[in-house]
Amino acid sequence: MMNTDLINELNYLSAEDAAYRLIGCEIVRVVNGVNLVGRIVETEAYDQSDASSHSYRGVTKRNSAMFGPAGHLYVYFTYGMHYCMNIVIGSEDNGSAVLIRAIEPLKGIDKMQINRGTDNIKQLTNGPAKLTQALNINLSFNGHDLRKQPLTLIMNQPVGKELVRWTPRIGIREDMDKVKLWRVALMGNPYISRRE
Repeated sequence: MMNTDLINELNYLSAEDAAYRLIGCEIVRVVNGVNLVGRIVETEAYDQSDASSHSYRGVTKRNSAMFGPAGHLYVYFTYGMHYCMNIVIGSEDNGSAVLIRAIEPLKGIDKMQINRGTDNIKQLTNGPAKLTQALNINLSFNGHDLRKQPLTLIMNQPVGKELVRWTPRIGIREDMDKVKLWRVALMGNPYISRRE
């Protein structure tokens, strides 16, 4: 099956299922002819039915990409200094996306180190703002189709469910009886943003 067809799977998945499905897939960013490649090892699901989601109150100028086609990016600026990258999933007008929290750097690591200003490989991409800095992703990628260069998504085969851990999302404040286990992390991977 072609990668484009695999990306089309994201049209039919819930945010929770997509957060799991994207684990083990790869992000490829081309910068000046150099491939920066990372394997997704940690995600969080967000859906418009969820009060913690940017889409909860409907379409705005900031979140409109989140209501667009699956397989596109929703990139936002936060804390006045960081970019975060989400992959839009579900049907159009649904307002669901998966935050990419961490990737394992595979190729172009020296360029990622320059972008991040660190030689510490474990600190390169172990957080949503760190990985966008390492891959040189900013608001110009908001709405970008991940089937097209210079930023593409490679849909690898799903990892075994026994290899991932589901936990509450990080930084989300909800009543304990309403906490959603919508953060997915590849167990034992040294590049996840926070260990349990």
